[in-house]
Amino acid sequence: MNPPNPNVMNPITEDDIADYLSNTPDFFERHAQLLSHVQLTSPHGNRAVSLQERQAEMLREKIKALEHRLMDMVRHGTENVVTADRLQRWTKGLLTARDPRALPYQIASELQSLFLVPQTAIKVWDCDSAFMNEDYAQGVSDDSKALATSLSAPYCGLNSGFEAARWLAEPQAAVSIAMIPLRAEPEAPAFGMLVLASPDAQRYNADMGTDFLERMSELASSALSRLRP
Repeated sequence: MNPPNPNVMNPITEDDIADYLSNTPDFFERHAQLLSHVQLTSPHGNRAVSLQERQAEMLREKIKALEHRLMDMVRHGTENVVTADRLQRWTKGLLTARDPRALPYQIASELQSLFLVPQTAIKVWDCDSAFMNEDYAQGVSDDSKALATSLSAPYCGLNSGFEAARWLAEPQAAVSIAMIPLRAEPEAPAFGMLVLASPDAQRYNADMGTDFLERMSELASSALSRLRP
């Protein structure tokens, strides 16, 4: 009786072939003629292409993907430069403002114009008595003050009927909203709140980063210290 054929008992699999070719890089050097005979299906149609041509197509696809990534990096870099320039101009306005009474209005209006925000509003409470008759120092409920104090970071998301939306010129157009608390120190109670709003539901959403808005809050809070007793 003949012994069993080990090749029949353990047939060669595709993984075996792949492992062999991976571990034998000089295989195609010794059998270069195979490269011209291997035919693959092109992803751009049903035509057959050679292995070299398929590799060239894969390389072109990788290059195209890298080009797209590079273009995205350049675009984001350009956007960051533009944003930094706008922030610098806004900060310069805060530093050079001479009339503290008009400062909250300036903060909101320049944010709206420089950063193309459809609507902005601001409220400041616990002001010095000299500013208590200004619009920004009035019309804030205890609930809104408590909400501002409870925010450890700016709120970004859909407008769910927040009182702060009613501070805007057109509350009905505020679909998404950012509420930015203003406070003297990180753990201190809020003494004001800045509101940004848009009719675009995705302009301010829960997944967006808030680092930039937090920086904006710090700058505005520092500038508005001039209004506090």
